[in-house]
Amino acid sequence: MKVLVTGAHGQLGSDVVARLTACGFETVSAGQSDFDITDKNAVNAFFAKEKPGAVIHCAAYTAVDRAEKEKELCRKVNVEGSANVAAAAQGAGAKMLYVSTDYVFGSNGTRPLETDDEKHPLNVYGQSKLDGENAALSACDKVFIVRVSWVFGKNGANFVKSMIRLGQANTELKVVCDQVGSPSFTEDLAVLFCEIIKTEKFGVYHAANEDYCSWAEFASEIMKLSGTACRVLPVPSSEYATDAVRQLNSRLSKASLDKNGFDRLPPWRDALARYFAQK
Repeated sequence: MKVLVTGAHGQLGSDVVARLTACGFETVSAGQSDFDITDKNAVNAFFAKEKPGAVIHCAAYTAVDRAEKEKELCRKVNVEGSANVAAAAQGAGAKMLYVSTDYVFGSNGTRPLETDDEKHPLNVYGQSKLDGENAALSACDKVFIVRVSWVFGKNGANFVKSMIRLGQANTELKVVCDQVGSPSFTEDLAVLFCEIIKTEKFGVYHAANEDYCSWAEFASEIMKLSGTACRVLPVPSSEYATDAVRQLNSRLSKASLDKNGFDRLPPWRDALARYFAQK
């Protein structure tokens, strides 16, 4: 099966391409220079040329805070762009895996979120990804929705790299302690995506590394494993102003993975240790 990966040069997409290739898939890597997902004609032309049997849609606008000021651009990429890719997949008879986010929920509770829980996004980015989910489901019959959280990997900007950079420049660092969820290592997500795309088990899934932590706990482990001598000071979200409102609860239930026979991702501490072992 030929698999097209959009956003193939990004943090997640690059690891998805590597895993697909290692698993023997014929892989087509597509970045913005190959086609603009917001240009419907360009999308259709690329699909007509490559004729993929599946597409893993990693391309997205992911600047959560900047999206509050760039609402139209965020929606154009995450909603219109996803609709274009989904429609092209439908026309090609291809499966589509749409990568979504925990931010679709806007939850401030404490229990793990089920795939069908009510959704009330608190920021522009979260709303755009929820609308992108619905656009994909409306345009294509064969869709996997996979919601991930707190993504980090060896490529691109992420929280791990930011903490190391800030930790090396400061002796103390304030990090929020009341937002709780699970980091998601791109290499582990890529393994799962490759397993999912082989199947016809369409539907909505949650995927993140096992166990929960706050951002402050995550930051402390980063400092420890990187040997960075910076003290992490836990603070509530009320003391850390951002343009976009963040939900407090990003705990994702993995019942959907269990039900469909997919393996859960390893614990996040194990994933973070493997990340640093690559350095």
